[in-house]
Amino acid sequence: MFKFTTSEIRDLFIAFIFISLSFAIANSARNPSAILNLLPIVMFGVGAGFILHELGHKLVSMKYGYWAEFKLWPQGLLFALITSFFGFVFAAPGAVYTYANYMTEEINGKISIAGPIVNIILAVIFLAISVAIYPSAFYSETSLLIFIICSVGYSINSFLAVFNLLPIGNLDGSKVLTWNAGIWIIAIAIAGIMTLMSMTIGVENIVRIILGY
Repeated sequence: MFKFTTSEIRDLFIAFIFISLSFAIANSARNPSAILNLLPIVMFGVGAGFILHELGHKLVSMKYGYWAEFKLWPQGLLFALITSFFGFVFAAPGAVYTYANYMTEEINGKISIAGPIVNIILAVIFLAISVAIYPSAFYSETSLLIFIICSVGYSINSFLAVFNLLPIGNLDGSKVLTWNAGIWIIAIAIAGIMTLMSMTIGVENIVRIILGY
């Protein structure tokens, strides 16, 4: 059964607020007014990306019969805020801890890759909505707002996927690479290309290319 502890819900909420604020700061040139305007928009992408990423880990862990719980990493929260002032977010505010006496590399790898896969899927969904809504964004403020939210959602989720797949320390990438190098290469290549396109071409230009504009 999918259960949450009170402390887990608290930690998820705190991490969500901090990571949303960090992304807002990183993408607003540290302008207080821009931060306030961007924060609600960022929260949609981060809310879906961060929360569902962690739930992906938790769901797969519990599928294998393990108890899994998200726990906050205070130092990670602080590091996320500090790096955001340099235009980059070290997005590691906490993690889902799986409690098991023994776990194979395969199971650990599958649990670890679940989060980044969620982010990749969400990025594709946000991009698809952006493509669908783009033509009406020229004359509808509602459509324009949805397009902006989905554009940010695509960028944040593609970044979260590639960041978590880095084979560094206790990030997901280390455990996925240990389990299956081929799957890790495919996953980080997809996430990396999506992130690179977002940073270089821009989401609007990606949409225009898809639509043939």
